[in-house]
Amino acid sequence: MSAREATTMGDILAAEANILGMIKEYLKFEEFDETIHIFEKECKNKGKLVSKPQGSAFRDSKSHTIQVNNALWIQFKNFIECFDDGDHKVFYELWADSIPPEVMDTDAEALSLEFDLHIHFTIYPWRSHLDQAELEERRHSFKQYLETRGTVLSQHTKFLPYYALPFISNPSIHPSFKTLFQDSWALQLKDKLKQFLSATLKPSNTPRLLNLYDKETRKHMQHKCLHLKRRNADYVQRFQKMQADYCNLTETTAELVDALEATISGKTISPEYIQSVYVQLFSSQMRQSTDFTRPGTASSMLRASITSHRSKEVPMLPSLDYEKVKKDLIEGRDRLKSLLLQALRWRLTRSLPGEQRDTVLQAYINNDLLECHSAKQKTVLHLMASDNEIIRHNMARLLNAFASLAEGRAYLSQIPILPKLLTDTLKTEEKDSPTREIVLMALQKLSLRRSQQTAMIEDDLISWLVDELQHSDFLNDNTLIYSTALLMNLCLRTKGKWKCAENAKHVLKVLTDLLGHENHQIWPYVNGALYNILYIPSVRQEAKEMSVEEILCCYSKDRNPHHNRQIKFIIDQLNSAQVQGPESDNEVEEEYDLMDTYADTDETLQPEPRELSGESLLTTEYLGIMTNVTKWRRKSTPLPQPDVDETLQRPVTPSSQRNVHGTWVTCPRPQCHIVLDVFDFSTLCIKPLNNVGAMKFARLACSYKIKQQPDGTETKPHHTEIHCRHEGK
Repeated sequence: MSAREATTMGDILAAEANILGMIKEYLKFEEFDETIHIFEKECKNKGKLVSKPQGSAFRDSKSHTIQVNNALWIQFKNFIECFDDGDHKVFYELWADSIPPEVMDTDAEALSLEFDLHIHFTIYPWRSHLDQAELEERRHSFKQYLETRGTVLSQHTKFLPYYALPFISNPSIHPSFKTLFQDSWALQLKDKLKQFLSATLKPSNTPRLLNLYDKETRKHMQHKCLHLKRRNADYVQRFQKMQADYCNLTETTAELVDALEATISGKTISPEYIQSVYVQLFSSQMRQSTDFTRPGTASSMLRASITSHRSKEVPMLPSLDYEKVKKDLIEGRDRLKSLLLQALRWRLTRSLPGEQRDTVLQAYINNDLLECHSAKQKTVLHLMASDNEIIRHNMARLLNAFASLAEGRAYLSQIPILPKLLTDTLKTEEKDSPTREIVLMALQKLSLRRSQQTAMIEDDLISWLVDELQHSDFLNDNTLIYSTALLMNLCLRTKGKWKCAENAKHVLKVLTDLLGHENHQIWPYVNGALYNILYIPSVRQEAKEMSVEEILCCYSKDRNPHHNRQIKFIIDQLNSAQVQGPESDNEVEEEYDLMDTYADTDETLQPEPRELSGESLLTTEYLGIMTNVTKWRRKSTPLPQPDVDETLQRPVTPSSQRNVHGTWVTCPRPQCHIVLDVFDFSTLCIKPLNNVGAMKFARLACSYKIKQQPDGTETKPHHTEIHCRHEGK
């Protein structure tokens, strides 16, 4: 055997011994003592070498323990030296290699410390008088951090001022950043770093096999994220093309209307003009052989372009054996319960809106899927109280899907214990639990109905919401929006107003603080809650003692006109002598569907390979006969359309607010500064960006024409007129 072959053979034997060592190490970690004994015996009989398990040195060798401690001390010392020398590149390499990912990405202390360390290394050149090139490099590095890992902290007011740091030419003289250049700040940060490293840098006893699995899992997730980012970029590109096509179509329509008006006044339309319109319509599919002068050519091409999009007959989904479904939901294995709940939700959320979805929902209601009319002691609904978190989560998502549809809310309203069951779940689930967020969304949608509002108020949900919103910086955007919207709906009721009056000072403090939150989507709900509770004289008196009017005036200075008008209404209410506000006795405002576009995102339950799930599970195991009987469904009431200057005084949900505002379209012409604002009451505000105007359209009742100029003059617009339909203008 040659020396080269001997070396190769030695490498193979070493690798094999290392693999067997990892297996033994894992078995020892999990305390499979008998298995280890048999494993060692078989390895010995086969003459296999087994490397020494990692971590045994910590228990068996005192000298090796000292060696490990020395290595950790050197690592600790390297961190501190990099901190003192301002060597950010080596420091961040050490940070990535030494700090566990679960600590780095989720631990609040680690995230806060990392942010402060980035500030330290960014301002280090100013403290040490380094050259301009180094200053720019540090500034660019910090800006990159803010746009990537730093986005996690962008919702916290404590860190917000530092997002301006990369854009300040000399932060050492800026009043907002003076404290950063004091020696005490750097010393305090250094102490925090030492304490964090002392607690984090410890010898790991985790088996190498487990670390290897975690590494592969992270690698798989990174590939998955990359794939999703690419898909998202593709969808964004498609959406932008749709926007451009929509603008082009609108402009062409406006020009054709101008042409029709001209013919009425006796003017003739030239063939050249018609040809230019054809070019505008079919620029992407023009062919030299197309003869647009022949009558009917253009109209035929237009009809052909939409033929493929015409609605086809929608097939009905197969009927199910609901008795078997309900039996397995109560008596089946936990895994089956979770998959079945998920499949039932998918059938509802992924069905096509209209007859198909209506049929699915009516089948669920007619067969009493949630057993709201059952006298049994244990029903499907009690899965919300299951000890299994995955079951609770999927049950909550199914209830949220029901609550997203008008007929579904009517069905849920027949279950007297439901509001309390959901409220108790909301209060007992962990703060970062995804189930908690879904339950909150379901409650918010149910609060469109008066009976559910009453039950929630009696269960003291208002106090819980106010206490949660007191710490708004720690809530994600979705939780924040649905919490404020739910609070506003409950404040519309007389009982809700008086419940707020019991602790008026606390409620007013929380609501006025929320007006300063950077998430503008919550403003209308906060405004609505403030406006309604100020009907109570004692609340008005408390607000005057707290100088709420002055606070409101401060918040109205830099806001959009619609928000300012709402603030004016609140101030008028504060200074009024009205004793009680109106309380509607009808529920017409809730007769619409609110299915969220993200109803099936962030799935916590993933089927195993070759495991039945979704529609395949339902149609394989639970096929029934004639349970999909369609029922007459009352016509859905149009979404409410509040007056432009009216503070919200009707129950709403964030989904309805998204729908009621119609569509945003960005004009592709860079010289255009057009803004068309239709019944916007500050849920969203229109701001031209980069000299590109925004046009907004909505479904409304009667014709209304707006002429727009980029310079504000009364002359004919430079390229188009916008035709909108708007009632009451």
